[in-house]
Amino acid sequence: MDSIEIVGGNRLVGSVPVSGAKNAALPILTAALLADGEHVFRNVPNLRDVHTMTRLLQRLGAQAEFADGRVQVTLSGPIEPTAPYDLVKQMRASVLVLGPLVARCGRAVVSLPGGCAIGARPIDQHLKGLSAMGADVQLHHGYVEVTVPGGRLRGSDITLDFPTHTGTENLMCAAVLAKGRTTLTNCAREPEIEELARVLNKMGGRIEGAGTSVISIEGVDSLHPIDHAIIPDRIEAGTFMVAAAATAGDLLVEGIGF
Repeated sequence: MDSIEIVGGNRLVGSVPVSGAKNAALPILTAALLADGEHVFRNVPNLRDVHTMTRLLQRLGAQAEFADGRVQVTLSGPIEPTAPYDLVKQMRASVLVLGPLVARCGRAVVSLPGGCAIGARPIDQHLKGLSAMGADVQLHHGYVEVTVPGGRLRGSDITLDFPTHTGTENLMCAAVLAKGRTTLTNCAREPEIEELARVLNKMGGRIEGAGTSVISIEGVDSLHPIDHAIIPDRIEAGTFMVAAAATAGDLLVEGIGF
């Protein structure tokens, strides 16, 4: 579709439900890689990116199914720590598997987003943080290859050059199973960062400060699967409210206080 034609002049009247937040659901789905067992995530939006992430988890060796706003992810035993180009190219958020794979497997091979050079769509802050935690990072033919000597990351003090959303999430997932304490400074502070921390803590992690510029993570030896409902999408809710106000409408936006 090249264009969308909107014929205005009508009030928006009625009620509309708000979907779960995509930007919370995607990193949370990748966090399932950190623990064996059966995870259940509810209030997941029915979007292409969610289905792409589900396929990527399947490619890595997880059982992952989406149905009626619910994603079940089941893991047991070894997984394949390689995220191939044919899936990663479809969605930049695929890079969010990097931190969980390195934390779980001690290694990861992930295509660069879109197969592009780091300078074009940078993940340098992700790699900077993993290097600070003891990982060896190499770039080969459009893939980033990360290995951890000894198999387990170690806690470190990391200051991000700018508050990257996916970088903060990747490093949180990596640090949650690292040995010792990790302090991330200049973090992204969106509600979706808080939601990921909430999920990781529910799984048995020890994270403090999410939603502020400084996040502290005390690494644990293992995590466990959970049942969790994704927070509502604040952008979708705000869009409906603004649209109702702009048309002098009467609209009930449901599910905001989920």
